[in-house]
Amino acid sequence: MKKTFYAWLKIFAGCTILAAGFVFFINPYKIVPGGVYGASIVLHQLFPSIQVGTFGYLFDVPLLILSVLLLGARLGTRTIVAALVTPLLMNTLSKLVYPTQAALEALDPSQLLGGTLDLSNHLMLSCVVGATLIGIGTGIVVRNQATTGGSDIVGMLLQKYARIRFSHAILLVDGTVVLFGLLVIGFGLGGGDSENEPALYLSFYSLIAIFIISRVIAYTINGAKNDKLIFVISERNLPELHRYILHELDRTATCIRSSGLYTGNEKEMLFLVVSYKEVAGVKLKIYEADPRAFVVVTDAYDTFGDGWKQLPRNANELPPE
Repeated sequence: MKKTFYAWLKIFAGCTILAAGFVFFINPYKIVPGGVYGASIVLHQLFPSIQVGTFGYLFDVPLLILSVLLLGARLGTRTIVAALVTPLLMNTLSKLVYPTQAALEALDPSQLLGGTLDLSNHLMLSCVVGATLIGIGTGIVVRNQATTGGSDIVGMLLQKYARIRFSHAILLVDGTVVLFGLLVIGFGLGGGDSENEPALYLSFYSLIAIFIISRVIAYTINGAKNDKLIFVISERNLPELHRYILHELDRTATCIRSSGLYTGNEKEMLFLVVSYKEVAGVKLKIYEADPRAFVVVTDAYDTFGDGWKQLPRNANELPPE
């Protein structure tokens, strides 16, 4: 019960961070970071009386229904709640931070929080901070077995029915949204008339935001990926190395009996995973034990088990956007 409560708390916190990233740093400057909310920002420019979050509902709800009908996806309660709460938080925050309805419809950054958070002259800063917050919020939601839905559903539909790879499908969807924004908003950020900010910068800021969001989501979900996988192959017994791994590193390894393909000689192969900080010490001990050992060090994309992360549960839900 306690773990479930904290998971829900984290989901709501993630949705709030995600909504804040859009409301404070992305929406007012007409940056279009792809996906459902990127398309919603563009449509808000055409229909300013309808808020970005409301357009999010108009996209998310039909897409979630389509995912069930056409993909057979099972929607968990957490996904449904996250997909419905995020647009609500976005609309609520927007109404709180703009003083008038006209300012709200215009998403005027000069009136955002009374003008105290106007970053019109610092669009790169706004882009980076907003994209980082969106990535953190989305990553927190996904780590707790939920997803905000969105363009990933379109990507899965294209993958199934148009035979397009999922990664390419997502790139196509985001690229289409960015191009749509470039055309609709009129090739400009804000007024689009500043000589210091050419109109074409809209697409550049949008692409930067898309890249940052994807990287921050990956980091939030999976961590820094600093684990290293080491293979050690030696014709000697390596008791000193065994003791070092067990007692000094407080880790374990798998010892595999093997033989050389060319010589046919029996060899010992050790398979172990360590943090990147421990690699230098392990290599030094290997050299002391057998200077002629064959050693391979490579990145471990993910590591699960005793002493590492727990294996994830199969939530039978949609993959993250």
